[in-house]
Amino acid sequence: MTLLRVDGRLRSEGQDRTHMSGWMPALALIAVFAVIGGYTGSLGRPLFVVGCIAVSILTWRKGIASHFQASLVLFAFAPFIRRIIDNGAGYDELGLVLIGPLIALLIPTIELRHLINQKEPFDSRMGPLVLVCACIVYAGILSLLQGKINDTASGLLKWMTPVLYAAVLTLRADRDEILDAAVRAFFVILPLTGLYGILQYVDPQAWDRYWMEFAPILSIGQPVPYGVRVFSTMNSPASFASFTAAGLLLFAFLRSGWLSFLVTAPSMLALLLSLYRTAWLSLILALVFCLLFASTRLKAQAIAVGLVIAGAVAVTIPPFSDVIGDRLATLGQGSQDGSFQERLVQYYTLWMLPDSSLVGNGFTVTDVGSAGQMPIDGMIIACWVTMGIVGGILCLCSLVWAISGAVAGAVRERSRQAVMVGAMAMGSLLQIPLANITAAEAGFLFWSFVVLAPRLRAQGEARS
Repeated sequence: MTLLRVDGRLRSEGQDRTHMSGWMPALALIAVFAVIGGYTGSLGRPLFVVGCIAVSILTWRKGIASHFQASLVLFAFAPFIRRIIDNGAGYDELGLVLIGPLIALLIPTIELRHLINQKEPFDSRMGPLVLVCACIVYAGILSLLQGKINDTASGLLKWMTPVLYAAVLTLRADRDEILDAAVRAFFVILPLTGLYGILQYVDPQAWDRYWMEFAPILSIGQPVPYGVRVFSTMNSPASFASFTAAGLLLFAFLRSGWLSFLVTAPSMLALLLSLYRTAWLSLILALVFCLLFASTRLKAQAIAVGLVIAGAVAVTIPPFSDVIGDRLATLGQGSQDGSFQERLVQYYTLWMLPDSSLVGNGFTVTDVGSAGQMPIDGMIIACWVTMGIVGGILCLCSLVWAISGAVAGAVRERSRQAVMVGAMAMGSLLQIPLANITAAEAGFLFWSFVVLAPRLRAQGEARS
């Protein structure tokens, strides 16, 4: 790939052309396997991974924005293909299909060896990435020392790959181009996942019911009509809600018009039906952040009013009103909330261990549905269990460091695009004690956007 120097940065020729719609080859791959996946048997799993690699190579040749679009689509729909294949070939505990989007992210990271130039000043956005990589390597070493080869490979792939991809974005990507690519991708993702999510709630399909019976996830409801916590085409209600909230935020501020409302309306209802309060709260916090800036204040006010009206309407629609209304009511329970109390028990359990998990256990894959297994909720618990107290604190510091950089970029520049990056970072800050935001699709979503804050002009860079 030919590299050009523009404004003191290395960029590919593909970035200087209008990027191809990267979602098209990715969605074509999804469509093909949605049709034939149930008939391919176990062979369909490696074939899908190969297809993801092919899409990655094709879109990467067209530029980083095109590749980013394709990656969003692959992460949004790969779990759906996994369920279709599993319904015909049997449940796959390893989830081989889900490796496809992660492998697709690794294709661009090969260019890191060419893009790192010692003569260039160190980009401050790389600091959190370097620190978190060190913590991930430490967790991998802990796993290897315990002989957990499979857990090590899985953990490194899920945790490290999004960070390496973020490093490519840091060195190569133009923020506004990536945000525009994301909006275009969500223009496809939101209506499809939203409509499917509503269908899933009303009448879960055979592959969804089959997967729910075997998946070690306790928070997806029951495989019956009106009993599902909507996860749509993704792997869990948390993943679906986080992707949807991010897409709605970008769409609301970076695109306008009646068509935007039609595109996002189904996804707003599906987001409520996910019953994932963490995404709701992170979206609210992001909107509050947008109220602080003149470039986004008026639109944030309009969106806030619109969300209130949408919520009020949703709790009056008979098939959805009871479950959404009951879930919204739990937001006012505070310390009496069951989820809050469960997390306190997790902290107490870890602290009461003989060594208080000082060193860490490395990457461990456990079935939380099995007796005696403690669920791992939130980054604080995840880092504590995986890396120990010291390593966990360093990992959490890397997250806060990255988030603070994005927020500082919004305060410094105050453009709508910069505020969007800062708002998404603030939403992620709220999720740290409540959800895992650094592994697999969640890690891709977090790291890819949080590093898009512009660098300080003190380094001598002129903005085009």
